[in-house]
Amino acid sequence: MKVLNFGSLNIDYVYRVERFALPGETIPAINMERFSGGKGLNQSVALARAGIPVAHAGCVGSDGVFLIEELEKSGAETDKIQVLSSPSGHAIIQVDSKGENTILLYPGANHKITREQVDRTLEEYGEGDVLLLQNEVCEIAYIMEAAYRKGMQIFFNPSPMTEAISGYPLHLVSCFLVNGLEGASLAGTRGREAILAGIREKYPEAQIVLTLGKDGACYDDKRGRYFHQAFPVEAVDTTAAGDTFTGYFIAQLLCGSPPDTVLRCACAASALAVSRMGAAPSIPYKNEVEAFLSN
Repeated sequence: MKVLNFGSLNIDYVYRVERFALPGETIPAINMERFSGGKGLNQSVALARAGIPVAHAGCVGSDGVFLIEELEKSGAETDKIQVLSSPSGHAIIQVDSKGENTILLYPGANHKITREQVDRTLEEYGEGDVLLLQNEVCEIAYIMEAAYRKGMQIFFNPSPMTEAISGYPLHLVSCFLVNGLEGASLAGTRGREAILAGIREKYPEAQIVLTLGKDGACYDDKRGRYFHQAFPVEAVDTTAAGDTFTGYFIAQLLCGSPPDTVLRCACAASALAVSRMGAAPSIPYKNEVEAFLSN
């Protein structure tokens, strides 16, 4: 079984602030740092650091070649990434004193993916292989349909949640990975149980993963529902928490771990990530997660 992540690659500019700026307000930043990021890159890094061979496909500008190096350093395959003359995608991120964040995203090269690139990339994938998608690249509907025709399992993280998602062939998705806001939008309702029930009613064949930040995470695999509490840690930066969870969740699932173990490991990895600054740099390696769980 092969794993392909057709995902975004972003340069993250992270500004540490005491609190978020209000409309019309100018506030000083405590400091600024540049990190590798993008939901796609982060999730590939998490998969690779969790021990799963993953190939990353997408587009990046010449200003973002260091993003490819970040993936390679973590062990992900990068030969399906195209380097273009247009600027890379980037994000302006505020992180407050509580570790919470707000993100302004510019897609850049992430929206330069072509159908020809999609077809060429999918040539070596087939029945039972895994495709991971987020909503930070273009041609999502085309990628889903092409992957489904090949018999691939489609894992979809609908983030950011935009109006375009309603036009995607979501009935083709094997597993939805959503946070509370994304889940509420997808289900058309709020509350943990209502969200799970709402998504299940709309997409009866899909597995559902619902992350709830400090309130833990849920998994509905059609046979049952499982819950794991979040591990108590001091949050420094929550930017890559969801992406870390996604990578480790999929990794454990593909290894055949039971649902409780899958959630426990993913929650532990996410806890480690929020205790560190940055997006990709905060994502732990498998041995770090194992050490955390053994304490």
